[in-house]
Amino acid sequence: MKRLMIALLLTTVPALGHAFETRATSAWVYDMTTHTVLLDKNAHTPEHPASMSKLMTLNMLFEALHDGRVTMDTTFPVSEKAWRMGGSKMFVKPDDRPTVEELIHGIIVNSGNDACVVVAEGLGGTEENFAKMMNDRAKQLGLNDSHFVNASGWPDPEHLMSMHDLGVLAVRLIEEFPELYQNFSVQSFVYMNRVPANSANRNPLLEIQAGDWHADGLKTGHTEQSGYGLVGSAKSDLDGRRIVFVINGLQSNADRATEAEAISNFAFRQFTQKTVVKAGERLGTADVWMGQAQDVGLVAAQDVKLLVPVQFQDQIAAEIVYSGPVDAPVAQGQELGTLRVTIPGMGEQTVPLVAEGAVAPGGFGTRLMTAARVLADRFLAADAAPPAEQPAQ
Repeated sequence: MKRLMIALLLTTVPALGHAFETRATSAWVYDMTTHTVLLDKNAHTPEHPASMSKLMTLNMLFEALHDGRVTMDTTFPVSEKAWRMGGSKMFVKPDDRPTVEELIHGIIVNSGNDACVVVAEGLGGTEENFAKMMNDRAKQLGLNDSHFVNASGWPDPEHLMSMHDLGVLAVRLIEEFPELYQNFSVQSFVYMNRVPANSANRNPLLEIQAGDWHADGLKTGHTEQSGYGLVGSAKSDLDGRRIVFVINGLQSNADRATEAEAISNFAFRQFTQKTVVKAGERLGTADVWMGQAQDVGLVAAQDVKLLVPVQFQDQIAAEIVYSGPVDAPVAQGQELGTLRVTIPGMGEQTVPLVAEGAVAPGGFGTRLMTAARVLADRFLAADAAPPAEQPAQ
């Protein structure tokens, strides 16, 4: 294993200062653009997600739309169970036939527990069967800290999700269903002109005019047991970076709003995205054994963009690691090693390095010269070795 220290910027780095200290009892902050976790506080602990778990119900509905099992104009019946649901409501009635589009708005904007039951029964026959479908799908998606009992997040000691799972689910909704994700930024919806006072989207960030970023999703949650929570996403208006964050356990709606804005400011203003390596830029060389060339350049196949704390953006350490010498032939683009980049407070990140060009195997002359060089190296090593000790007489 060979290691080459290289200087990307500087190689001496100080310790990172204090990270963001959230008042939430649990939190997860993730930069989607660079795939970087910026904050993890009890993020893998299953807890009561309240209405934030409605994101899983929406995921199931979005998948049905994507697969062509339903359309936006498909209508679902309203059962007495759905009509009698308490808590936040879309205010459907038993004689109604809401469309899928209306139900999406009713879940996102109105946080309708009744709308969730309508969707559950429309897709799963019963809410209990739909919960089983949710659990099966959660396992397939790797949501290992989640267990669903109902479609709405109605309080139940066995209905649990971690902040990490909620964040991963949010990332999925954004990446897999971009045409449907825009529904999360709808700020007002009234079904059948009923209860206009219930029309406002509960996401406190949608009306924020930060100037350098804007929020466009996802879902709030609140019960007495869980406290106030939010799965949020925001995008930078300067460089297009997107973050997803999940917070829970706050004491009031005002605390939730303040904390969500503070986390967004932290993520966008305390970190910057830097291109630390450009595609094709030679960073070092790897020795080649029995090739027409004795070495080959090591490059990154694409631009390497990493998230860096702004106070340390000029302080990055890196080293090349590869197993060598590399046997010829070598193909252009063949992965030969890794670049290990250390950023203060961000840990180590690895980037694959590939061959800059091709190296063909050497002919008879190359093999002869290599054998001679190996023999010469051995003779030199033997001459330099200290004389063996003679046994005592």
